Amino acid sequence: MAADTLERPEAVEDKPLPPGAQEVNGKVYLPDSKGNLVPLDMVRPDDRLEDETVRKIIGFARELSAQIARFKGHTMEDLGAFQAILDQEYGAKRGGAKGNATFMTFDGLMKVQVQQADLIEFGAQLQTAKKLVDEYLTKLTADSSAEIEAFVKKAFDVDKEGQVNRAELFRLRRLRIDDPLWQEAMRAITEAVRVVGSKEYVRFYERDAPDGEWQAVTIDLAKAKEIVTP
Repeated sequence: MAADTLERPEAVEDKPLPPGAQEVNGKVYLPDSKGNLVPLDMVRPDDRLEDETVRKIIGFARELSAQIARFKGHTMEDLGAFQAILDQEYGAKRGGAKGNATFMTFDGLMKVQVQQADLIEFGAQLQTAKKLVDEYLTKLTADSSAEIEAFVKKAFDVDKEGQVNRAELFRLRRLRIDDPLWQEAMRAITEAVRVVGSKEYVRFYERDAPDGEWQAVTIDLAKAKEIVTP
């Protein structure tokens, strides 16, 4: 049989690398958390399964995140288009301070709320306020300062995110204390407040009847209801 009539064996297709794996000199490795390349056949099966499971979930999470981002974009475009029609017809915008607005269906069973919230940081005056408050507390007796000291500790303590507890600081300012040191401390807190931006929130609600309670349509993994399949 002539050489040119011989059938060539079918080419063996290269198997795709497992997600996250790398091929070096024909050998497959999986990087560990320190950046070391570990031969794939030396990685424990349960570690490989965990790696594959997490990568699969993260893949779905990325898709869902992108979908939610597109949904928010379309929502704001639709509301903006409706707002533009109102502006053209009436020459005024719907909503109150800082762009807050509520849009509702004709039957009163569904609504969309848009809210703007200021992003706040505190300047160096906050440290001055703390010193003034400490001076004020040293003037008081132990009995009279105990309750106020508890308020102060909460206010100047950091919260779970490592930030000054803003809610408690603003609560501190509402205490009615006429002492000049205290008043200067509260003024320092007020002047320490800096609005560094704003964040827009869109919330969705629905109810079964016009006199029923509003139920939030949650787009939040922590609050999402589990779907039970029969």
